[in-house]
Amino acid sequence: MTGDLEENATATAARTDRAAPRVWLITGASRGLGRAITSGVLAAGDTVVATVRRAGALDDLVKQYGERLIPLVLDVTDRAAAFAGVAEAAERVGRIDVVLNNAGYGLAGAVEEVAEDDVRAQFDVNFFGALWVTQAVLPVLRRQGSGHLLQMSSIAGVTTYPNLGMYCASKWALEAMGETLAREVATLGIKVTLIEAGEFRTEWSAGSMVRSAPMAAYDEILAKPRHGLSGAYAHLQPGDPDKAAGALLELVGAEQPPLRILLGNGAVELAPRVLRDRLDEWQAWEGLARTTDFTQGPAA
Repeated sequence: MTGDLEENATATAARTDRAAPRVWLITGASRGLGRAITSGVLAAGDTVVATVRRAGALDDLVKQYGERLIPLVLDVTDRAAAFAGVAEAAERVGRIDVVLNNAGYGLAGAVEEVAEDDVRAQFDVNFFGALWVTQAVLPVLRRQGSGHLLQMSSIAGVTTYPNLGMYCASKWALEAMGETLAREVATLGIKVTLIEAGEFRTEWSAGSMVRSAPMAAYDEILAKPRHGLSGAYAHLQPGDPDKAAGALLELVGAEQPPLRILLGNGAVELAPRVLRDRLDEWQAWEGLARTTDFTQGPAA
């Protein structure tokens, strides 16, 4: 009987722990998906440390949710600032349960068109910013023996799009880092999920998009991609940011969350086709691929 009581108490404690409010750290929270997810997480009763580039960007949400929202001015490209910001967050709230590396933006331009400074800035935010925040938060999660890192990737981390080569490259780099990290921390109680999001109804292709100076040589080839990223498509995308927030809340509540999850019907339909095409091509060229190893000679 005593064993049954202890078992029941343990199960009750586990349920209580899962139901307890979480503490989130969300980067790039001032607009777009970041803001929608921040709002959804707060509405669900959790606490959010939300990083923004400009003080006051979340004043309306602070007024609504009070001390459960802690805005933190942070430039994620500054590694020292990322470490200081995470340390401040951990000290103020005591623990960090979920980290969403969401800060990012798009750079439009053909591979030949993009300027060096623009490419470096793209990687500084989309890849290095996520890396610095990840490095800063891992000691906190290791001490806790728990935590869930969500890396905001994209369907552009699975496939590529003309005129978005550098954005895709930054997301492919994030995918590689995230998958490697998941293997490194699996025994430490830390979970990692790559969020491969499709198109969501935000201003991503408008106010936050950086565009390279076009070259006439690519005007015809990239006519449709250029138009699609002109800003005219902003706020017309099929994805609902509020529903994305709900999906992430369900995800972090899972006992065994996936390494990767697609968001949006378009992403769900496209990703398998891309991978099937890749497999078909590898198999078609398998014969040549197998000709490059040393020929095994007789044993010495």
